[in-house]
Amino acid sequence: MSEKKERISFEDALKELEEVVEKLSREDVSLEDSVRLYEEGLKLSGICSDILEKATQKITELNP
Repeated sequence: MSEKKERISFEDALKELEEVVEKLSREDVSLEDSVRLYEEGLKLSGICSDILEKATQKITELNP
């Protein structure tokens, strides 16, 4: 994962993920591009999940 993707905000990662999903839903996307987009989507999904998990942990710590 690139350093840029590791520092991306939740909102930006989600926006990029939505763009990937939109591209994947097109009928004119080649198999090679679909695989590349799918891999990118998995990375972005992981980033979103990690950020949400950290936020949940912080909230849990703040509310005993």
